[in-house]
Amino acid sequence: MIVSFITGNGHLQMHGEAAVAMLRLMGHSGTVPGAILAADLRPALAALRKGLETSGDAIVPPPPPRPASEQEEDEPHKPSIEAVRLRTRAVPLIDLLERAIAGGSDLMWERA
Repeated sequence: MIVSFITGNGHLQMHGEAAVAMLRLMGHSGTVPGAILAADLRPALAALRKGLETSGDAIVPPPPPRPASEQEEDEPHKPSIEAVRLRTRAVPLIDLLERAIAGGSDLMWERA
């Protein structure tokens, strides 16, 4: 699933698992579709930043497991694709939220 975040000041598309994780950090249930009113965006952004302090190193979505044929007993497990931490995935959403707050816009999200 891909989630589109939409404000009057821009839009952003994000992988669904990462989007839901960030919505939950903002204090939302994580349901898609949904919305946060402009008046509630500042506390939601603060909650997201606070949540990233403790959960920001999580890999979302987790990398797929490597096939047994690619794993060697002597080699430690390495993801076959580069892992991206939640705090890195949050940067564009934080930027969008800051622009929405500055512009007095609501935030909406839906499946893309």
